[in-house]
Amino acid sequence: MKHTDIMRMEREKRRAEKKAERISKGGSETRSVKDYIDELHDLFFYDAAKIYNLADNVEIMELFEDMREEIPEKQWENVLKKAIRKSKVTQKDEACAELKSILDELG
Repeated sequence: MKHTDIMRMEREKRRAEKKAERISKGGSETRSVKDYIDELHDLFFYDAAKIYNLADNVEIMELFEDMREEIPEKQWENVLKKAIRKSKVTQKDEACAELKSILDELG
């Protein structure tokens, strides 16, 4: 089995576990746009000026993969901008551009 196949299976397993946990807590099967905004914001590592861990964060990529499957494409940019705005960093445009490029790479 190839390394990429093993990694894909591990990601799918983690997604299934997260979904089961969400359902067991009384939530619905799918996440809302607000849920994605909150989860993305929670994954950020930032100070007052900049968000640092965007390019190399596997959890952000996994969240984007889930987001691409569960919410319409017209909402993706909304999720990115609101999560960045919630962090209150000064370099919003740079962070948004970097997140958009990561999201485009996954497609």
